This record gives sequence, structure tokens and C-alpha cells, in this order.
Amino acid sequence: MLSPVSMMVDLEERVSQLESWTDGKGLIVHGATGTFCSGSDLNAVRAISNPQDGMKMCMFMQNALTRLLRLPLISVALVEGRALGGGAELTTACDFRLMASGSVIQFVHKHMGLVPGWGGAARLVRIVGSQNALKLLGGALKVDPHLGLQIGLADGVLEVPLAEEGAETLLQKTEIWLSRYTKGPAPVIQAVKKVVLSGRELPLSEALRTERDVFGTVWGGPANLQALASKSKHR
Repeated sequence: MLSPVSMMVDLEERVSQLESWTDGKGLIVHGATGTFCSGSDLNAVRAISNPQDGMKMCMFMQNALTRLLRLPLISVALVEGRALGGGAELTTACDFRLMASGSVIQFVHKHMGLVPGWGGAARLVRIVGSQNALKLLGGALKVDPHLGLQIGLADGVLEVPLAEEGAETLLQKTEIWLSRYTKGPAPVIQAVKKVVLSGRELPLSEALRTERDVFGTVWGGPANLQALASKSKHR
């Protein structure tokens, strides 16, 4: 079993690989064995409980998760089982979150005498608003699929399939759900992600400049010319 530190390093390495995936369009982040991410092992946390090591971990993971969110890919977290603490923060570093029936997202940091440090609080406010974020963090509330949909933390709920031959798995269902947003040429999908990202993160004047620049990369491009040549109407 990987240690929490090894998992953090492994995640950062995967992000680095994805940053050079020029033909990518979509990304699904999910856990193994029916659990998204249940947080750090307490013994491992105790080993780095001094402020210096804690800050190094915080900076490392803030960087990794910020880069994950800024990938030119449309990403979705498939939440099965529990997403606790750092696992809850990881879900906020994806564009969308799909919750399997029976799953839970919980920011348990308060119970540990902490607050999120990997950017999870800042991202959570942008997803659910400051009032809901304050409730989730201050109350360490367990967010089930129903509450997740109600406050906007979840973008959809997937029923866990029965173990029947031919039944679609949760991963397959997620792929189908995501495909509606990633259908089309990679340069266009990546351009969509870039303009939305700039609108979310940059001041208006900078976002407008970025949007103009990204527009220039697709205007007259293969997908644009093909659409014009086909004379297809908007559907």
C-alpha cells in the first residue's frame, strides 16, 4: 500500500504527464476499490506534524492541484465511497463531480484542528458559494448525493450498478456523461477549457485578452474550416 507521501508524489507526476498530453480532451479522476480517497493515514500525519514539514506538504499539494485544475482538459471526479479531508479537496480540483449513490464528501479538517490547505477552501467557495462553504467547513458536514446536488457540489448522481453481466460500470457511465462535453476536435475542447479557466481566474480585462488570443488559435483552424465547408446549421 502506498504511503500518503508516495501518493502525493505519484499524483504530481501524473499531472506533469497530463500537461504534455497534446491530444487530450477529458479526464476522469477516481479511486480504487470503491473508495475515492479517505484522507491521510494518521501515523503518517503525525510524522510530519511539525510546521515546517506541514507547510512544505501544503505548498506541494497546492501546486499539484492548481495545475490539475488548469489542465486544458475537461475533468470530472467520480466519487465512490468516501472522499474525506484531502480527498474532498481533490474533488474540487476537477471541473465536475459525479457522486455514486451512497458516497460521501466530507471536509473533516475541523475535527483534526485544521483547515484545508491544498486550495480546497478557495475552490469550494467558487463552487458552492461562501455561505455553503462555511457550513461545510465549519460543520464538517457529510455531503451525500442529495445534498451535493442541492448546493451544487455534485453535478450528477450515478446509481451503483447491480453485479449483472453486461451492466455498465460506474466508470463507463462517467465516460458517457463526460463525452457530451468532450465530443469534438481536441483543439476546440481545449480552447473551451482555456477560456472558461481565464474567466474564472483572471480579472475581466485579462480574461478578455486571453479569450481573444485563444479565439485566434481556432479561427480559420481545421475544425472551423470543416464546419464552414459542410454548411451545417447550428443544432
